[in-house]
Formats: sequence, structure tokens, C-alpha cells
Amino acid sequence: MEQIRNNPAHRRRSHVPGLVLIAALLIATAALPTWSQDKPPAAPPTALAVPAAGSVASAPRMSTEDLSAFFDGELPTLIDNDDIAGAVVAVVKDGQVLFAKGYGYADVKKKQPVSPADTLFRVGSTSKLFTWTAVMQLAEAGRIDLDADVSQYLDFPLPRQFGKPITMRNLMTHTAGFEETIQDMFTFDADHLGTLGAYLAAHVPAQIFQPGTVGAYSNYGAALAGYIVQRVSGEEFNTYVERHILQPLEMRHATFSQPLPAALAPLMSNGYMLASDPARKFEVVRVPPAGSMSVSALDMAHFMIAHLHNGAYGGGQILRPETARLMHTAQYSFDPRLNAMCLGFYEDSRNGQRIIGHGGDTEYFHTDLHLMLDADTGIFLSYNGTGNGRIKSRAPVFRRFVDRYFPYSAPAPKPLASAAADARAVAGSYIGSRRSQTNLMVLGALLDQAQVSPAKDGALLIDALKGLNDRPIRWREVEPGVWQNPNDANSHVVFKRDAGGRWVLASDAPFIEFQRAAWYQSQNFVIALLVFALGTLLLSLLLWPVVALIRHHHGLQRTPGARERHARNWGRAAAALHLVFWTVLLGTLIAATVDAEVFTASWFDPVLRTALLLGALAMLGSIAALRSAFILWRTPALWWWSRVHHTLLALACIASAWLIGYAHLAGLTLHY
Repeated sequence: MEQIRNNPAHRRRSHVPGLVLIAALLIATAALPTWSQDKPPAAPPTALAVPAAGSVASAPRMSTEDLSAFFDGELPTLIDNDDIAGAVVAVVKDGQVLFAKGYGYADVKKKQPVSPADTLFRVGSTSKLFTWTAVMQLAEAGRIDLDADVSQYLDFPLPRQFGKPITMRNLMTHTAGFEETIQDMFTFDADHLGTLGAYLAAHVPAQIFQPGTVGAYSNYGAALAGYIVQRVSGEEFNTYVERHILQPLEMRHATFSQPLPAALAPLMSNGYMLASDPARKFEVVRVPPAGSMSVSALDMAHFMIAHLHNGAYGGGQILRPETARLMHTAQYSFDPRLNAMCLGFYEDSRNGQRIIGHGGDTEYFHTDLHLMLDADTGIFLSYNGTGNGRIKSRAPVFRRFVDRYFPYSAPAPKPLASAAADARAVAGSYIGSRRSQTNLMVLGALLDQAQVSPAKDGALLIDALKGLNDRPIRWREVEPGVWQNPNDANSHVVFKRDAGGRWVLASDAPFIEFQRAAWYQSQNFVIALLVFALGTLLLSLLLWPVVALIRHHHGLQRTPGARERHARNWGRAAAALHLVFWTVLLGTLIAATVDAEVFTASWFDPVLRTALLLGALAMLGSIAALRSAFILWRTPALWWWSRVHHTLLALACIASAWLIGYAHLAGLTLHY
């Protein structure tokens, strides 16, 4: 549920570009109906006046008035240009709510404005901070050991692929080694949610990294931690959070419950893809600890104050000071010069300020929470629409906030003389650690990689890491293996070799790493193989009737023998089978990535099962295609181009079969 700001390998929609590229091989042109609707005028902002507090040296004083001027200059234009329905922001400082305001609409049709006090927003993975806080409560009570095997708290087995147990610390730092899975994680039917334990036991992901060695963001890991809270405490997870966190923090407009409690349901903001489109259904998360929270901005302000003040809010204490400080302490980092994972929080430090926080995304809501610990300042920002993507909504506003109130300057980096050679050495395709590896979604990881390439001037280009202008950053090497964004002194990437000698890339997002792909895993190789296979198969089927007509027209007919005729027919059948498989598979996956509601449609899983069965049959058909080519090569008086054609057809079937097998696209069981 967390969308990684500076790379494409992160959410359910992350594989759209690669899948669409391949679909273009099957669909020459596509005409989809479009609708246009004027977006309603911006709703009047809803403000909450609160006392001013704090100041920042050599910067504008952070006051209610100045914050109002700043956000009034940022958010109305952003949501209007991006076709987003509404947004909400809250800033806390020195234990007070310094500023809170809603922009735009919670309900566009009814023109209901966003209220920071009681409009509920879905905060996606920002919900995990409550799960991790619950874990730390039980840890300080001695009921959870952060470094013990979590299997002792569970009622179903976990994989131990590398002979090393998974600990709670691994779960909290996203280093448990789980692959990415999304099957059944979302629904739009809260009445058939099922139990958390049943879901987790039925959807255990494969372990693809040794625990503690690779940062790989995992919704499953967070949900598992929430289930452990439930089992250890003896309370349902939602009930535990309500009693031990929400009530002590006086968060009366906050809940993990799905469907929403009757008292809160009328306060829920609609979610939108575009503000100019109809509102979407309420999103239901099958793993509540990973992302089901609905909350108002002012209630979230209470949570920020508690963590900024070492667990204290008002007269209550949700964590002991030493526990809160431990939770905020760096635990895992790819490199000490990059941001680190804390216990649940992750660092997002800028401008000399150590900043921790967590982002969150559902399909329609997008959220960021940041805590500037030394400055006793927190900011919560959330949108109720995805928008048209012209502006990256979350990052620019926060960065300009930090630049305004915590200005920072650094000397321009001095590139190393070896930069050009070093750039060439690390060039290649890199696969994100947050990926599927043993299920059918591995195809997305193969088609959606980070491409690292050297520029002529010694800079390094990484297509997955772009600036706010949506263009690749021209990284400059400032230390061996360390590359800096020349326009942002806060932004770095680091290349290091792993134990096997393979280059690994990491950026300032500490919950994902990128390993250089082997040649047969690289995006360019996979796409070239698909282009060859699908292009050859498709052209063959299209040209067969054309060639037959040409032969008939010129009187070049010949009567093949039974063996030759059967060989031709088997080759054609194999080609058709491969094309039907890829059409069904890619069509289904593209439909789901374009509109996430397709994942929950009743037909989705049956169609995918059918595709996997077709994949198995297509692999068998490749043997028939190869046999067909062998027979036709030995057929006397056959035109040479016919032999070449059937050889290419057999090779295309074999290439397709290899991809089907390597990407786990054949079988009788459905797992993604």
C-alpha cells in the first residue's frame, strides 16, 4: 500500500508500462470512449485557527498565518491542475496543532468541503505506524521479543528458505525477505472480509531473501505483525488499537474497522481517480494492519504529537520515552550515507533535519506523514484522488515546506575523475527487491525494471529515479559508488556489490533495493524475446491465408502428403495456442492495472486460471511446433522459405514457452 516516490516498482499499478508495451504487439489500434466533464469550482477552504508556536532561524516564522499563506498558494492550484477532488493538511509544532485546513471537496457531487476536524481520509500504509506502535507497546510489556522467531506467536508455519528465523525486527524493517503478493488483498465487499488469520495462513508468500539482508517492502509482513498483536494481546486487532492507542490519544474520528462504524460512515470522504469522474467505491483492505485506517487530519495530529513527545499526548502515555526513542532509532540501512529503516518508521531526512515518517496509498487516496524530531514539528498531508499525474502531488509540497522553514544550502558536488568509467561499470537493468519471483506477477518485475545508463558527460541516468520535472536525474559521482543529484543535496544513490559480486543499487527509500539483472532477466532481453515470439506467431497466422491466395492466383498449388499436412496443421495450432494464451493473460492483467476494481471482479481469477492452463498447453504445443519444423525440413521439393518459416515458427514457440516457464505462467494453481 505504500507507493515509493522515486521508483516505479511499488504498487499494484507498477507494471502498467511494460504490460501496455507488450499489448501493443497484439492490438494495432485501440479506440476507447472518453468522457469530459468540467470540474466544479474549487470549494472554499475550511480552516482551523490555532495558536502560533515556534520559529525557525533564518527562515520565515512558522506561524498559523504564514502556513496558511504557504498552503493556500500550493494546494488549490495543485488539486485543480491535477484534477484531484480534495486535500487536507495538518501541521503540529511544540505539542500544539499549529495549522489544519481542508481544500476542495470530500464529495464533489454534493459540493461538500473537506474538513480537517471530521472528514475521514483513507491513509493506506500510513496505518502501519499504528500497527508498529501496538507492537512496541507489547514489546515494552515483555510480551513480544523483537529478536525472537515470530513463529512462536503464530498458529501456522512460515517458510524458512534460508534456515534463519524471521523476527519482529525483520518485519518492522521490511527485511523478512518476503516476495510481493497481492492476491485477494483488496475487495469492495466489506461484508465478506473474512478473518485476518485465515487470510494470512492461506496467502503465505515465498521467502526470496535471507532475513535481515535486503530491504523489500512487505504488506504481508505488516499484516503478520498485526496478527501477532492480536494473538499475544487476546484482543481483535481493531479493538486493540482502539483501546490502547486511539482512545488514549482522543482520536474520536479514526478507525481501522471495515465497514465503517455507523457514527463515522457519514464523515468518510469519497475516493476518486479524477475529480471530474464519478466517485469510486469504498476500498476494503483484507489485511487491516497493513492499511485500513480511516482518520481525520486533526486526529492524526494527536498521533504525531505523541510520537514527537516520546509517547505522550495530553495526560496520556502510549509508549514509555525509551520505547519511543528506540522505535525512532535507525535499524537497517543499505549504506550509512542513505536513509535508514527505523522500527516501522523510515527516515526521509532533508536539509540537515532528521525526518522520519511513512507514506501511504490506496488506489484513490494518497498520504504522507513526516516527523521532524529535533524541530518538534510534524506534517500530515492527504489527497482523496489519484489525479491525472501532471504533478506528483505528495513530494513537491513537502519539499517546499522543508525548504521554506528549514532552508539549507550545500556546496555543489565535485564529480570524480573516474565517474565516466564508473558509470559504464554499473550500467544495466536492475530488478527491484519488492517483487514477485515465484508467482505469475514475476512478469511485471521482468517488464518494469530500472535502466541505468551512462551519459556522455560522465553523469549517470536512472530512468526510474526522476526529478519533479518528470525527467531522469543526471546523477554525479561524489564518492566512489556514491552519486548525488546536483539539484538536490539531499538526494543520493549508492552502488555496492553483494556477496555474489552483483551490483546492487539503493536510493534514499530504505525499503527497496535494486539488483542488477542477469542478461536473461533483463528488460531489454525479455521484451526482445516477446517481440520476436509474438511478432513471428502473429505474422504467421495472418500471412497463411494471404500466401494461400497468392499461390492459387499464380497456379503454384502443390498437393502435400498426409505427413506434411499434419505437420503444418500442428505448427499452426501451436502458434494459435501461444497467441491465445498471451492475449488472454495480457488482456486480463492490463485491465486490472488500468482499473484496480477488476482485481475484485468475479471473473478475474477464473480467467487467470484459464490463462495458466492455456500456458501449460502452449508449452506442450511447442514440442509439436519443433517436430513440425523437423518434418518439414526433411520434406522433399518443399520451398526453402517454407522451411525457414516453420523453423522461425518453432523458435518463436520455444521462446514463448521459455518465458511462460520462467515467469511461472503455467499450471493448475493460481498464486499472485
